[in-house]
Parts: sequence; C-alpha cells; structure tokens
Amino acid sequence: MKKNNKLEDSLTQLFSASEYKMVDVSDKAVTHRKALAVGEIILGSTVIEMINNKTMPKGDPLTIAEVSGINGVKKTSELIPLCHPLSLDHISLHTEVNEKNYSVVVYCLVSANSKTGVEMEALSGVNSALLAIYDLSKIVEPNLKITNTKLLIKSGGKKGLWVNPDGVPTKIKNALNL
Repeated sequence: MKKNNKLEDSLTQLFSASEYKMVDVSDKAVTHRKALAVGEIILGSTVIEMINNKTMPKGDPLTIAEVSGINGVKKTSELIPLCHPLSLDHISLHTEVNEKNYSVVVYCLVSANSKTGVEMEALSGVNSALLAIYDLSKIVEPNLKITNTKLLIKSGGKKGLWVNPDGVPTKIKNALNL
C-alpha cells in the first residue's frame, strides 16, 4: 500500500507526544515466528503424590493447565494492552512432574506467520497454565511458589534465532540440535 508521506508525517508528529502506543509494525515483513517459554510451580510432596495418583480433589491439574495455557496464549493481547493481536498458527503446552523438586514444569511453544514476535504469547501461556495448577492445588497445599518463568528460545524476524544465554534444558538443546 502506497503511503501518503505528508499525512503520515503530520499524524506521527501529532501522536508522538502520547506516552502509550503499540509499536508500528506496518513496515515489517511477515516471517515465521516461534517462541518457547518455561515456568515452574513448586507444590510439595503431598500434591505431587496426589497428582501422580490422580486423587486431586478438583481434578487433574496437568490436563486443566494445558487447556488454560492455550486460552492464555489466545488472550494475550487482551491481558497485555500494548501487545498486538496475532493470528496464531500453533500452540502447544507440555507439563512435566519434577519428583526431585516436588514441582511441575510447564513449557509453551507458540508459532505464527507475523510481523511481530510471539514471545509474550508463550509467556502468557506458561503463566496461565501455572495459575491453573495453583488454583487446583491450593486446596491441598496453600504454600505454593511459581518460579523460573522465562523465555528459552525465539526465532523469526530480522534477528533470527535467539537462545536464552542463561541456558536451555539439555533435552531442548538435543531436540533442536543446539
């Protein structure tokens, strides 16, 4: 689409004083974007045992967490006001029980062909899943801790592949040949 530079310059000058605005991505190219985020909730031995034995009073937190995470991804632009609403191509959540830490680790992978990244969507998915686990577990153990939420990997756009410099779990490295 051809731009009217005079009009655009006038509008840019008029609205540049606004403190809050979504980033203008109209000139960016559409590329395939992916992001992988992770987070963890420490539940304690009693909750972990009940999850493993499928005896949690409100149902299976891991199943509900995956559904909640998908909803969290889809609602990101509603929850975070300056995020662009995106047409998403793929959302996948994975939960793992960590017996050693008495915790559940949640991974969220998001992809889209878009002008902007999907990092916030992946992080929103992880947090929604963790909060669902919290909600279903607090009846058994109210002393819960959500921790270690971070972006692990993102790709796409002009910067290409980014891998968290603090490290990525070995199984993720191996799966991606990093």
